[in-house]
Amino acid sequence: MAEKEKIELRKRLMARRAALSAEEIAEASSRVVQLVRTLFEWKNANEALIYWPIKGEVDLRPLVAELWQRGCRVLLPRCRPDTPGEMDLACAACEDELVPGPFSLMEPDAVKCPPVQECCPEIALIPGIGFDRKGNRLGFGGGYYDRLLATEQMRDTLVVGVAYEFQLIDDIPTQPWDKPVDVVCTEEELWRP
Repeated sequence: MAEKEKIELRKRLMARRAALSAEEIAEASSRVVQLVRTLFEWKNANEALIYWPIKGEVDLRPLVAELWQRGCRVLLPRCRPDTPGEMDLACAACEDELVPGPFSLMEPDAVKCPPVQECCPEIALIPGIGFDRKGNRLGFGGGYYDRLLATEQMRDTLVVGVAYEFQLIDDIPTQPWDKPVDVVCTEEELWRP
């Protein structure tokens, strides 16, 4: 039953996100960026995991540029081509090192940016289709982020789910392997479950 609920919820939230105008995305994204900048872990990060937006996701590219300017180690996910559900982290030093990957994601070029063997990001900003007020995350269903967040290297990382306010809902059906986030950041609030 929970899986059927997730599929319906995913469809509903994706449709709502797809209906956002470019102006609505830009305005909400700007407010999310300002709230992220208030986090202690953001201000003091030497290493951060972040994503490059697709399909109407909250646009964090100003934060990526800020990290590069600060000289932080910027980790971006890269899907493993022959291992569905798994991704590596790679360090990109500028936008020119990003190339289109699976699912239309911009990811670090495999030639210029080898997978990072060791990392310990102070903060991870991750997307989702939805989050609930317990920190549960609804993704695309591939388990990519659940697997990543379960690794030892992410144990001490402040994990921030990034979404629009309408994506923060009361309850998301979960499975035992689902990994919750520590904070949800929308254009309206920083919610700590």
